Amino acid sequence: IPIIRKLVMFVQRIRGLFTMTKKSPCSIQALFDLCKQTFAPSATSSPSSQAIRKLYSLLDTIGPEDVGLKDESLEDERGLGLFGLNVFNRVDRWAQPITYVDIHEGQNFTMCMFCFPTSAVIPLHDHPGMTVLSKVLYGSLHLKAYDWVEPACIRKSERVGHPTVRLARLAVDKVVNAPNGTSVLYPKSGGNLHCFTAVTPCAVLDILAPPYLEAAGRRCTYYHDYPYSSFAHGDEIVDNGKEQEYAWLAVVDTPEDLYMRLGRYMGPDIQR
Repeated sequence: IPIIRKLVMFVQRIRGLFTMTKKSPCSIQALFDLCKQTFAPSATSSPSSQAIRKLYSLLDTIGPEDVGLKDESLEDERGLGLFGLNVFNRVDRWAQPITYVDIHEGQNFTMCMFCFPTSAVIPLHDHPGMTVLSKVLYGSLHLKAYDWVEPACIRKSERVGHPTVRLARLAVDKVVNAPNGTSVLYPKSGGNLHCFTAVTPCAVLDILAPPYLEAAGRRCTYYHDYPYSSFAHGDEIVDNGKEQEYAWLAVVDTPEDLYMRLGRYMGPDIQR
């Protein structure tokens, strides 16, 4: 009897530990429901800062296991792929693609993931008229982001073949690490034009509202950034000593080396 009693106590202790450490399988459902509420089509204006903070706080609790991912650092090095598939074979690791995973795509918002091998880059691009929340689920990511200087300051180069550029101010330039890797950008602030570079294997969960839609003027445009001195022409547009906070951005074609593949969402089903 004492042995059975000890065994029962041991089982109860293990169950209690499991209960404390196990995360709710409904986290991604709660995130979807809050997005649906926050970005409702009946809204007459953009979500309030309070609503965005609430969404930000919930997104901050989401981990890789909530969306069907695990820490992929070892798999990345061995070329096993982000979803257990040997998709890379003997391809050079620098040619490994970024994996795009569609979780939800609707008229009001999109939820998706980008899974990066080390050193992969999503080039500088914009989010016209959009609010975007991003969460680094695992790994480390370098984020560089700009906002346009208003009113618009545009320079046309006098030299043939040189681009027309527009002045932007640096908003973010830092490495973001999981699990404290949530950020938010707005249509005109917070770094609406940004670039991602994977410092380590990493994954990012994105919420975009409203989503890209070319017919509505929300087309993804790519840019190249030039140092402020490249097009300053010796005049003083910005205060002395602050030149490093500014850059000139030129529109470029979609980069040919932007290497992506489509992945399958393997997290909990979402009730829509």
